[in-house]
Amino acid sequence: MLSAQTTDPNIWNDQKRAQQLFTELKALKKQWEPIVAIDREATALLEMAEASSEEERTTLVSDVEKILQEWETLETQLYLSGEFDALNCYLTLSGGAGGTEAQDWAAMLMRMYLRFCERKGWKTTLIERTDGQEAGIKSATIHVEGEFAYGELKCEKGTHRLVRLSPFNAKNLRQTSFALVEVLPELPESTAVDINPSDLKIDTYRSGGAGGQNVNKVETAVRITHLPSGIVVACQSERSQLQNRAQAMNMLRAKLLEKERKEKEETKSELKGARKSADFGQQIRSYVLHPYQMVKDLRTDTETSDTTGVLDGDLQQFIDAELKRTSR
Repeated sequence: MLSAQTTDPNIWNDQKRAQQLFTELKALKKQWEPIVAIDREATALLEMAEASSEEERTTLVSDVEKILQEWETLETQLYLSGEFDALNCYLTLSGGAGGTEAQDWAAMLMRMYLRFCERKGWKTTLIERTDGQEAGIKSATIHVEGEFAYGELKCEKGTHRLVRLSPFNAKNLRQTSFALVEVLPELPESTAVDINPSDLKIDTYRSGGAGGQNVNKVETAVRITHLPSGIVVACQSERSQLQNRAQAMNMLRAKLLEKERKEKEETKSELKGARKSADFGQQIRSYVLHPYQMVKDLRTDTETSDTTGVLDGDLQQFIDAELKRTSR
């Protein structure tokens, strides 16, 4: 269907949509073509095995093992077939209960995700950041551009729990902190999300931090409040107010679509008599740095004692396990 859309003679009338379409098609081809190649190799090996003697077949074992290893690597990609999985995304981190400790934990998570994106070769842009009073961040939003960025990072949404010896406590006592991770797809403009302009409150303010000549001099940053839902989004990464407004509207559309999706899921759960909440606040992973070293995903039971590696961006094992769990 996507390939058919690319043959439309009017496709380049909307250049942004055309680029999104070709990017999505490229990502899907990159996902599918290696699988087709493995299928061909497996078929060829099967034909060779059927035409060979028992003794000759033993020489094919190493080729079979190689194919199995390649398949194990590619298998997870088959789980990335959701409606928005191939799209870019917005990753938002917020410090939970715990004051400075929680805000520091949110900053640690931001570094972890930036390192993970770097490993994947994805481009990241800090859209908005609100620093804590003493340390860390109250909140931050990162725009992530890369193949299947949303498909993989959506596995990270939820509450992340940290247990460690507090660097902010004079007695160096053990402290438990929480931070919230939200992930939303960057929706194509053609996605139907009805927003009434009269429902919006738009504020402008001066951006903070390093940047171009407009930073801290001109009100280029934009904050949009959707009055009926109370949803607030902000962007200060671009040099112009117009660009920041467009980016903020993209985030608002994604949040409204996610809100609608959650309401439908909650309605279905109520009809089924389900008790378990599907809220973003649900705890998904625990990071223990004291009295022992352990990171454990509470959904899949995937765990590792390499806490340093995880906090340095080694998250793939947790994401792969969650993709497999949700595809069952």
